[in-house]
Amino acid sequence: MAFRREPLDSNLNIDLDGADSSQPVVEFRDTSYTVTGNQILDKLNLKVHSGEILVLLGRSGSGKTTALKMVNALLSPTSGQVLVKGRPTSAWDPIRLRRSIGYVIQEVGLFPHFTVKQNVSLVPTLERWPAERIHSRTQELLRQVSLDPGQYESRYPRQLSGGQRQRVGVARALAADPALLLFDEPFGALDPVTRLELQTQFLELRRAFGKTSVFVTHDVREALRLGTRIGLLHRGKLEVLATPSEFVKSTHPEALAFLACLAEPLMHQSN
Repeated sequence: MAFRREPLDSNLNIDLDGADSSQPVVEFRDTSYTVTGNQILDKLNLKVHSGEILVLLGRSGSGKTTALKMVNALLSPTSGQVLVKGRPTSAWDPIRLRRSIGYVIQEVGLFPHFTVKQNVSLVPTLERWPAERIHSRTQELLRQVSLDPGQYESRYPRQLSGGQRQRVGVARALAADPALLLFDEPFGALDPVTRLELQTQFLELRRAFGKTSVFVTHDVREALRLGTRIGLLHRGKLEVLATPSEFVKSTHPEALAFLACLAEPLMHQSN
């Protein structure tokens, strides 16, 4: 596939052009989150820099999805702060913030009564882009995620496979050309072959667009393949923050528990 960058829409996006390159796109400062006495996040300190793919890895209940939802203000810290481009999420208009961030989840979240075209063009339509620009952008993005517009744009989500729905979800997240993308286990429900195909496509899109991304997963293989850095969460705490090559050398017990999963298929084959 061939990909082409388009300029950011300065009226919609978190504009990183001209910003201090040393300033993190996202920053967690002593961020904690507690529900009915249960500590989900415990003083998380973490910076996400421009252009990187930070993977939040952890078991179920480790706090990784909670952290992700704080970036687009779906959740608010009970103490500490989350900053986007140096500004606390509490100071952003939540609608503007969410429209400025692409968000892809495991269940995709497509509107079932909308066609593929309507789903992909949702945010540009809300932002009142010209009709021709919306049409052009939608067609281009569908091609970029390997869905022929002529074949798919008039279909409804129920008429698509799981992998196709996830591709539409990625296209929708990219539609308004956001500077920041959030992925919450987007490929977790897919079969292994489709999952590998979409991981490859994700990397191609990343190389084409250079988007800053935060990617949540419990799959260590996925983390090592996709991340430029991996943040390992355990019981609400950040235990390891490392590049993939550093992570595989970690001696932290929780990192070793995940790394042990890499050898598991080989162990089964030898039995």
